[in-house]
Amino acid sequence: MKFSLVPATRLRLLCSCLWSCLGLLALPVLVAPAAADAAEAGWRQITIPVSATNPAAIPVALYYPTQTLARAIPMGPSTLRVAIGAPPDPKVKGLIIVSHGTGGSELGHTSLAEALARHGYLVAALRHPGDNWEDHSIWQQPPGTFFTERPRQASRVIDALLADPEWKDKIATDVQGPRIGAVGHSAGGYTVIALAGGQVELSRIGAHCKTDSKDDPSFCSMGGDSKSPPPATTLLPLATDPRVRAVVAMAPAGVFFTAASLAAIKIPTAVYAAERDRWLVPRFHAEWVAQNVPHAEFHMIPNAWHFAFMDRPGTPIQTLDGDAAADPPGFDREVLLTQLRKDLPAFFDKAFAQE
Repeated sequence: MKFSLVPATRLRLLCSCLWSCLGLLALPVLVAPAAADAAEAGWRQITIPVSATNPAAIPVALYYPTQTLARAIPMGPSTLRVAIGAPPDPKVKGLIIVSHGTGGSELGHTSLAEALARHGYLVAALRHPGDNWEDHSIWQQPPGTFFTERPRQASRVIDALLADPEWKDKIATDVQGPRIGAVGHSAGGYTVIALAGGQVELSRIGAHCKTDSKDDPSFCSMGGDSKSPPPATTLLPLATDPRVRAVVAMAPAGVFFTAASLAAIKIPTAVYAAERDRWLVPRFHAEWVAQNVPHAEFHMIPNAWHFAFMDRPGTPIQTLDGDAAADPPGFDREVLLTQLRKDLPAFFDKAFAQE
């Protein structure tokens, strides 16, 4: 199963559980610039601490609109263009959660987060505890833990920011409450669809790989065709967060969602697929989600591999699907990301405006 960056041994541990069981000008000086007019992205890192409801600390990268000049800052394999620690604008247009793929990090989609921040949004990109580049402990947990914990972790970040004295009054609200959206890639795509109301039925995985393993070989080769007996309960509890009012799922893992739960999703949803995705073959995953969510926007990206939605890392990162920095001949990742930097802010603007 390809969610993103994770060693094969740990993927098999997960899969053994799964299958066996991403025109007004502000007046200078006299009037503060509106968030939508912000020219730059500010950046801070916070940590959601351990508590009675939060069993693991959650590192979060915050991107937000600011009037402070940004600069290019290398961080590991990523390069951010942000103003670190800059003062935020007085108001933001909404809160957008960003969920990375398995084995990834909070910096994997920094250019999209920066674009949303420059457009006036507060963006919270979390590092999923137990499922990131340096911590794979979720794979040793009981069956279903991956599916339940990921959306819960995203909801805990929302809880924290809505209670934070610095941020809670900056987030735009309307009659429905705070304006909150979510973006996710791969396993993060699963996460945001779960927040929207998608429900996991683990038995769907085994059934899929029994009939379609030849057409979805990478997904099914890592445990999907296991002969182990399934768990007693395979329909997992819903992880819906009703505060999330619009989602974007990029190359999502989706075969395990029930059609009925997807059909019940009513919030604005956009689904992106990579045409040549070899780990989450679109017709079983992204297309399954898009076909069943009413009125979902669907975008097939021609000639793209799975990692096309991530910023290109500055150094090679080897994964089960090859180098995460590589693309097929003739594919220009920066062209896609440039378009997404326009499309995502426009999608959320429209979603919140029509409610």
